[in-house]
Amino acid sequence: MKETPMPRKRLSMRQVHEVLRLKWAVGLSDRQIARSLGLSRPTVAAYVQRAQVAGLSWPLPDELDATTLEQRLFPPSPAPGPFTPLTPDWPAVHHELKRKGVTLFLLWQEYKAATPEGFQYSWFCQAYRAWASKLNLVMRQSHRAGEKLFVDYAGQSIPVVNGQTGEVHEAALFIAVLGASNSTYVEATWTQSLPDWIGSHVRAFAALGGVPEIVVPDNLKAAVTRAHRYEPELNRTYADLAHHYGVAVIPARAAKPRDKAKVEVGVQVVERWIVARLRHHTFFALAEVNAAIGELLPALNARPFKKLPGSRQSLFETLDRPALKPLPGQPYEYAEWKLARVNIDYHVEVEGHYYSVPYALVKQQLEVRVSAQVVELFHKGTRVASHLRSRLKGRHSTVAAHMPTAHRHYVAWPPQRLIRWAADSGAATARVVETILASRPHPQQGFRSCLGIMRLGKSYGTERLEAACRRALTISACSYKSIESILKNGLDRTPLPATLPATVPPRHANIRGPEYYSTSQGEANADSSHARQTPSPETDGDVSGPARTDADARDYCGAVRRTPGTAGGSGEYRPGGSTAEDPFA
Repeated sequence: MKETPMPRKRLSMRQVHEVLRLKWAVGLSDRQIARSLGLSRPTVAAYVQRAQVAGLSWPLPDELDATTLEQRLFPPSPAPGPFTPLTPDWPAVHHELKRKGVTLFLLWQEYKAATPEGFQYSWFCQAYRAWASKLNLVMRQSHRAGEKLFVDYAGQSIPVVNGQTGEVHEAALFIAVLGASNSTYVEATWTQSLPDWIGSHVRAFAALGGVPEIVVPDNLKAAVTRAHRYEPELNRTYADLAHHYGVAVIPARAAKPRDKAKVEVGVQVVERWIVARLRHHTFFALAEVNAAIGELLPALNARPFKKLPGSRQSLFETLDRPALKPLPGQPYEYAEWKLARVNIDYHVEVEGHYYSVPYALVKQQLEVRVSAQVVELFHKGTRVASHLRSRLKGRHSTVAAHMPTAHRHYVAWPPQRLIRWAADSGAATARVVETILASRPHPQQGFRSCLGIMRLGKSYGTERLEAACRRALTISACSYKSIESILKNGLDRTPLPATLPATVPPRHANIRGPEYYSTSQGEANADSSHARQTPSPETDGDVSGPARTDADARDYCGAVRRTPGTAGGSGEYRPGGSTAEDPFA
């Protein structure tokens, strides 16, 4: 049998691993896997076929890494032979497709086994669809118990009033409907953003008490990164949620609401039986909205069908609940994924904080998983580092095991080279670089700041950079931001602040020197000062002066200085001065 042609660009081994999991562990068809992962159906079938030929089965062996898996899936291909096209029996193919579990790929394989010279898979599919399109048949969708959960947001929202400011915020309504029983789950969230979208799924699974095989969402940004008719791209966090619960995500086609007709009808029912009944209520908190929905939702699910026996709740108990898969041991912990490249200091920047990875991954692109407590870094699907999440911006989280022995990997970037490079601009620039490197626990943590300072020389010139570094040294502001601010504001062109000469305080009877505060001298000085400020009986009557005013009373710590030309002990009260002869002491 001829080998199925593969696409020019191979899938990553992580995607191949997911294809095999959904095929063998979940039991989805090639078409469902293709729609879930944003691949073409022939691609999915080809990879499954290669895995079968390689003798693989689920679960894959633990020692089978990405490189070994790729080698086993892609051995040297045999040369294709000639073929003679023969038209298949299309009515028989159409009849066989009605059987459960039968796919076009299986029928094509049987066709090729019977006629090795026959058509290839792509022509087989195109010719069958062209033949079937002339039948003009309309098929009503049927849903197996526990198979699909349709999710979407309602078009209407519920207003929530801020009790302090009076501002009105429209709360979104998340709705999930099971395909077989039509059992409905509803909750209100502040937004339709990714955290609320993921949290609503977690709570919906918990409320159902189990997990379906397939989740069918709309093409909102929280679910689908890039909407496409044939190959939609799932949000990485949403795909991580699906992997945690063991479900497949198959987005509805864009502008095809019939693909999720169940939830479209569910939205209409919720708007009529819940939202309309709450139209006269005023809510001041999101918890109040969900409490009101929680009171009305059981009645909606218990409402009898008009044309069928039972209700949503009764069908859920008899059909969907027994067929749902059990929940995992722990609920999904929300985490966001992003791509980051390792810098020459073997750190990766995540939300302003820097996390270390093994130095051998310098300049490699990593996948970063950021949860509430942990930051995990992956390289080609393998976790290479894990750190406790830090909210401190500009700081570093460094693991000693990630650092090279004596920094052999950074021979081309030792601190001495940066200092020599900075010395080309001037001595002040070199001193700034030395100061920055010496202020960090590891010199490599200062490489970025030093490289940024040297790059400023390209924009402003080495002379201005040297002048800015001299000013930074003078004011003790040796950092990239300070030097950049000096250059932007042109402070490097202004004269440096003059250094004030050291002044010697004048000698005066009222100035206390440092010896006053010594243990023995201070007590003696305090006694003598008290003696000078306490009028004696002989001179008490001689102290004369003007009457004490209210202003004088408010500043009784002011000084009384002798007015030139006055006689005896008379003096003038002057606030703000000081003297040992204070008549109010």
